[in-house]
Amino acid sequence: MNRALPVVRLRVPTDEDAVAWHRLFDDPDVMEFHGGRPAALSVYEELTARQRRHDAELGFCLWTMVDETGRAVGFTGAQPWPQDWGPKGEIEIGWRLGREFWGKGYATAAAQMTLERLRAAEVPSVVAMVLAGNERSIAVTRRLGMRLAEVFTTPASQRKGHCYRLDL
Repeated sequence: MNRALPVVRLRVPTDEDAVAWHRLFDDPDVMEFHGGRPAALSVYEELTARQRRHDAELGFCLWTMVDETGRAVGFTGAQPWPQDWGPKGEIEIGWRLGREFWGKGYATAAAQMTLERLRAAEVPSVVAMVLAGNERSIAVTRRLGMRLAEVFTTPASQRKGHCYRLDL
């Protein structure tokens, strides 16, 4: 089924977006593949501040995803891989949505916009690191044309994951 993607806008995250992200992601279902439990507001305050720095320094970041009404629905974008394992030095594309926005095409629409912005910034390629059971995110990587490049085990949780790649 081919349906039209929703209208979505991306903006550099604000201080207020830290509160919005905290509210949107305060759900065990949302956090199932991101540590298993909701994070403290301070985590999102630090994350949004880091994303503002990325945008200023690199021209891209994890942007706040906003729907047609101006409401924050999650984030998508790209950042340098932040871990000391895995694809060090590479640019990771990622997304996370509030539960009520799943299955409506927001992640795909916003990720496609992200790829356009990364091409404009002359980023040569991206990776997406997705835990093996995260079928929704795996489906987004497929819609973006990414290919499975590697299977890995996360150091902390020992969970199986996939590294998807896309040359831009």
